Order: sequence, then structure tokens, then C-alpha cells
Amino acid sequence: MSIEIKAPTFPESVADGTVATWHKKPGEPVQRDELIVDIETDKVVLEVVAPADGTLTDVKKEEGDVVLSDEVLAIFTEGAVADAPAAAAPAAEAEAAPAEASDVIMSPAARKLVDENGISPSDIAATGKDGRVTKEDVLNHLKGGSAPAPAAAPASSAPAAPAAATAGSAPMVEQGERIEKRVPMTRLRATIARRLVEAQQNAAMLTTYNEVNMKPVMELRKKYKDDFANVHGVKLGFMSFFVKAATEALKRFPAVNASIDGNDMVYHGYQDVGVAVSTDRGLVVPVLRDTDSMGLAEIESTIADFGKRGREGKLGINDMQGGTFTITNGGIFGSLMSTPILNPPQTAILGMHKIQERPMAVNGQVEILPMMYLALSYDHRMIDGKEAVQFLVTIKELLEDPARLLLDI
Repeated sequence: MSIEIKAPTFPESVADGTVATWHKKPGEPVQRDELIVDIETDKVVLEVVAPADGTLTDVKKEEGDVVLSDEVLAIFTEGAVADAPAAAAPAAEAEAAPAEASDVIMSPAARKLVDENGISPSDIAATGKDGRVTKEDVLNHLKGGSAPAPAAAPASSAPAAPAAATAGSAPMVEQGERIEKRVPMTRLRATIARRLVEAQQNAAMLTTYNEVNMKPVMELRKKYKDDFANVHGVKLGFMSFFVKAATEALKRFPAVNASIDGNDMVYHGYQDVGVAVSTDRGLVVPVLRDTDSMGLAEIESTIADFGKRGREGKLGINDMQGGTFTITNGGIFGSLMSTPILNPPQTAILGMHKIQERPMAVNGQVEILPMMYLALSYDHRMIDGKEAVQFLVTIKELLEDPARLLLDI
């Protein structure tokens, strides 16, 4: 029985998608729920799996093609897996090695790296569950040496170019000792670039700075981090304090929690805080919902889950929709100060930075304190400078005296 393999149903905020990678070829046997193709949207990569055991018979959309919601991608024949070995029996023994390589279980990210670098999957030491080759395995293989790579194409180096083209990237171009590699910009990266440019062109964006003494939060964290981990099963970090402080400040300054929709200003009666997460594919912003009702433990566990799923490419579109305010932390990469760019249609974004000890004047005495620069970028069309400064000062005061968060003062 023939079945149409269709693109996923995209939400209203996603107009279309792009066929990123076909993991199965026509005539290749497929097991139920096995990954067939990746569809890349402006926000996430969606995986399309096999509806049953069978064979992929006809591909309607090639890699790089734009597809709409529920558009037919391929034709699938159910129940043809058993016939596949009989059909393959007359094949020459020379094809046995490539067949074994295709049987290696790989994550989508690992398979893309393998295709781009012309590596034989059988040469990679797998450490994943059930013998799965992970992205880290491929990276470790590349770092360990490039000797196995030529073995993937013993006949000649010519087949390497089609493999790279299939993966959506151009082959390496060697010019003496200077090597260049040209790859197309991913859909997510292109969307990020477009939105950042639009934010700067369409908003009257300003940034105000302040600094916060992190010693009280650090002492509180040091005192209770072990008990916190034992009770809640998650580490106590700094981000949860910033989320709670920002939530309280958003309640006091509604304009910072608002958004602009055309000529309308939309004031939100809830606080949904987006937390920027860096992934291999680019920066994504999953959203913590109703942070006013969340405790520190729930915030930390949710952020940890976002980070894990972001690295694995498992974040869904619903995880990143909405949001009334955004926090980004460049400090984890060592940034001492930066100017965050707005995340439209939001009207403000808070930038955290590296904690660094500096000499500070305290009551006429010089003390060495762990200080962090804070940056608040805001849309002047919606927020006046006075509100922006007072909002940032509120966050500073709450962090320098964490008891205020509990006492709501």
C-alpha cells in the first residue's frame, strides 16, 4: 500500500520550511518511526519519521526545496522491508561495504558532519546508546586524525564532491596551503540575521548600563547549593535569580513587559521570559512561561532542559513562541560588556556578563568585589529613558539584597 509522506503541519508563525537532509534514499528499506527527512524552519528542525515498515519509493522534494505545511514530500510503500534483502541478493560483493556503512545508526547532526567531511561511518568509534554514532563521536574522530577519511573513497577523490553537494555544502577548495570551504547559510542562521537587522532598522533602540555586586547572591548560592541540589535534584545557578529579579521588575514597570504591534502597544498581564540558548545551529530563545509563579528550582530545571534539548536539536516551535522579555548571558563565554539586540516584537532585553573582581569604593573604603555589568537595550518608542534606568536599578537592588525577592519589597 502506498502512503504519502507529508511535511509537518506548521504553526501560523511559520510560513514554510526547507528540506534539509534526506536520511533515506528511494528503494531503501525503512523501519517504523525511523527518521526519513529533516525539515528546517525559521526556528527549529522538524523530523519526519516513517509511518510503518516499508520502502521509500519516490522522492517528490529534493534537498533545498521549499515546502509548505502538509505538502507531499515522498511516496512510501508499506510492508516492503521483507522484500529488500531478496532484491539486494544479486548485488555485487563490491557493494557490501557501502551497505554496512549505511546501517550505522547516527544522529542527524552526526550524519550531516559525516557527509560534509566525506568520512566512512564504519571508521567512527560509536559511544551513543545502542551503538549510535553521536555528533561528539564524529568531532572526536576529526580531531584524532584525518587518516581514515581517504579510505571512504578508495577508487578516486571524485565522489567526494557529490557527497558534499548532497549535504548542502560545497567541497573544500585548496589554494596552496590556504584552504577555504563555502557552505550555504542555514535557514535558521538567515532568519536570525534578518531579524537582527530588522530590529535595528525598525526600533528606536537604546542601551543603558549598570553594574551589580554579585557577592550577596554568590554567598547565598555557596551556602545552600548542596542542600538545594539534594532537595530539588538540580544545581542552583545564577540565571534563576536574574529571572526572578527581572520578573519582579517587569511587574513594577509594565511598559518594559509590553510589545508593539503595528500602531498598537500591547501590555501583557503575565511574564513570559525568554532565555537565549546558544546551539551549534545558532542562537534560539526558548520561553519560560508565567515566571511569577515559578520557583528557583523550577526555573533552573526548565533552563537545564532547554539547554539539553537545544544542543540535541529537540526544541519545538511551541517552546520558542511568544515571550514578553528576554535575558541573554554572554558572560558564560567571557564577555565583559556588550549591547544586546532586541528580540521583536518585545521592547526590551537584558544582557548579563562575566563576573569579575574589581576594586570598589564602599563606605569610604576600597574593597575587592565580584562585579557584573548589566545592559538593558530597549525600544524608545515604547519605553522612556527614566523607566529603563529605574527598571535596571530595580534588578540591581533585588540582586544585591536577595531577601527583597522573598519579601516582595
